[in-house]
Amino acid sequence: QVQLLESGGGLVQPGESLRLSCAAIGSFLFINTVGWYRQAPGKQRELVASVTRDGSSNYADSVKGRFTLSRASAKNTVYLQMNSLKPEDTAVYYCNADVYRDRPYAGSYVYWGQGTQVTVSS
Repeated sequence: QVQLLESGGGLVQPGESLRLSCAAIGSFLFINTVGWYRQAPGKQRELVASVTRDGSSNYADSVKGRFTLSRASAKNTVYLQMNSLKPEDTAVYYCNADVYRDRPYAGSYVYWGQGTQVTVSS
């Protein structure tokens, strides 16, 4: 089994920063794509940013220039650095990972973290 452990959420004021972490723990061969999603009350879950195994990253227009993804491959951990936070960034943030396992069957498996709350308010 594989678990995604998220941390780093909290309450901050507009303009401040937070760094979210997503650590993959368990039995797998490698991680393909990792994405951060968020869901605000009454809204659909949306993709915030994603990074592939080769390091290619993609960002939602609403966070470009403010959020940055990085990978610590040796730790199977992905970080989302969030700067210049705005009230509209308030949401539960979820980590999603596509990992390759050889058991029970060889192939890609998708997992979600439990979510971490980010609140931006003065």
